[in-house]
Amino acid sequence: MRPSPAASPRRPGGAGDPAALLARTARGDEDAFARLYDVVSGPVYGLVLRVVRDPAQAEEVAQEVLVEVWRTAARYDADRGGALAWIMTLAHRRAVDRVRSAQAAADREERAHRADGPAFDAVSEEVEGRLERERVRRCLDGLTEIQRESVTLAYYGGHTYREVAELLGTSLGTVKTRMRDGLIRLRDCLGAGS
Repeated sequence: MRPSPAASPRRPGGAGDPAALLARTARGDEDAFARLYDVVSGPVYGLVLRVVRDPAQAEEVAQEVLVEVWRTAARYDADRGGALAWIMTLAHRRAVDRVRSAQAAADREERAHRADGPAFDAVSEEVEGRLERERVRRCLDGLTEIQRESVTLAYYGGHTYREVAELLGTSLGTVKTRMRDGLIRLRDCLGAGS
């Protein structure tokens, strides 16, 4: 992709002048385009490589740019800037488009992976929840009536130890003992089923 040494002189109006070569290319002169290609292919590839950062993609994009130069050479307006600047602008735009396209593809793929399925299986979660509630009920049924009442009032009713004692008409110390014993039995029962 590097320009040949013979094509490197860029004297205005000279054999390597991009503006003169571009003007002739616009008229369909294939020899002029071949020389223009030799003059600008190296700088175009270098610019594209700095943007794209992948040599294989940079070569592809540089070729696309040079094909675009061949097809659109008649659009070049010397009054608006230099020929090399026009070509490099085409190259930069095409390289940025390639990077954006690659990023958009990566973003679409990421969204597709996230959309493939929910992060959890709702049916499985529901079944597991029901099974867990059933285990707790069975373990609660294994407690004495006094322990079950105390634990149920405290944990499911949201009452404090003092409120449980008042509701059951027993002393605070008795409620604490019942709760402790009941929670130990629950722990053992639930731990055994794991």
